[in-house]
Amino acid sequence: MIYTLHRIQKLPIPLQQAWDFMADPKNLAVITPDSMGFVTKSGDERKMFAGQIITYTITPLFGIKLQWVTEITHVKPVEFFVDEQRYGPYAFWHHKHFLKEILGGTEMEDIVHYKVPMGFLGRLVHPFLVKPKLEEIFAYREKKLIELFGGFKG
Repeated sequence: MIYTLHRIQKLPIPLQQAWDFMADPKNLAVITPDSMGFVTKSGDERKMFAGQIITYTITPLFGIKLQWVTEITHVKPVEFFVDEQRYGPYAFWHHKHFLKEILGGTEMEDIVHYKVPMGFLGRLVHPFLVKPKLEEIFAYREKKLIELFGGFKG
């Protein structure tokens, strides 16, 4: 089964500033909870480009350290980029990041399609482990972006 996570957040900053922040792989660690033990190992030397491979270690659950490799498959500067898991904790991971200018700032939209591993067992634990963890990560990101750029008042 393919699950979908959809988030929209408005930021009170210009589109170019939002793009510059989101298209810098080093900032992923900034907007990821410390509890995830997120460390970029390689691939964060340049702004996002199609074909870029980024490797990380994460500790999502129970202190178990995992390697995650993503590829930036599509980039349209100041509009969107897509990352796909090449190796990692999911059976499938496809994350689209869209940015657009709105009155008073920028709207960011994330659409993540993902599949958990381990078949029936994965589907069984999804509502209790995987989905809440993803919700927690995106809630943290939203809070951190407000901390960095302020709340949207549009």
